[in-house]
Amino acid sequence: MSALMIYPLGETAMVLQAGLEQQDRLITMVRRFDAKRTTQMYQLILGVGNITLRFNPLQQHAAAALEWLQMQWSEAESIAPYQGVVHHIEVQYGADAGPDLDVVAQHCQMTAAQVIEAHATPLYQVLCIGFLPGFPYLAGLPTALATPRRESPRLSVAAGSVGIGGAQTGIYPCESPGGWQLIGRSKQPLFNPNAAQPCLLQAGDRVRFVPVERL
Repeated sequence: MSALMIYPLGETAMVLQAGLEQQDRLITMVRRFDAKRTTQMYQLILGVGNITLRFNPLQQHAAAALEWLQMQWSEAESIAPYQGVVHHIEVQYGADAGPDLDVVAQHCQMTAAQVIEAHATPLYQVLCIGFLPGFPYLAGLPTALATPRRESPRLSVAAGSVGIGGAQTGIYPCESPGGWQLIGRSKQPLFNPNAAQPCLLQAGDRVRFVPVERL
């Protein structure tokens, strides 16, 4: 288990580094804070294995912010982990929808069909949302599918593209540049700025990919 570390990030933030094995507790900590927010002095930002606390040093001394962060971490220990919603997301793998499927198959010494089966089997956990609004960092990719990012990122990746980058997999919520290996595409909208909950997927939710021939 990783040792807990808290370190400053400039004069207006500090990072609580707990490690990936404590992700459920970190998710609980942020959800609890958001649900009962009573102050505008603090903001918690969830990462992979860490939380960043932002504060205004003109309103709150760093020592007080540190004490508050430690208290939130301690109190989250006794709360049951958030189970999350299970989302079934249809994916068309390969061809134009997944131009890098064969690259991943070759790297992993598998057939394309084996890559699809291996990718669609796990029930993934949403670790956090980042990089782009609504982009889920997912835990649970089989180690056999880990594939390095592209040496030259694409200038444009289509919305809904499902990719593998290193030991993680994710879904691009909107058109953007990107360097992950694209193996499929989904039509499931992940981000709507006008919705009460703009991001469909929330940290702690689960995702299962469902292969389909056409979307």
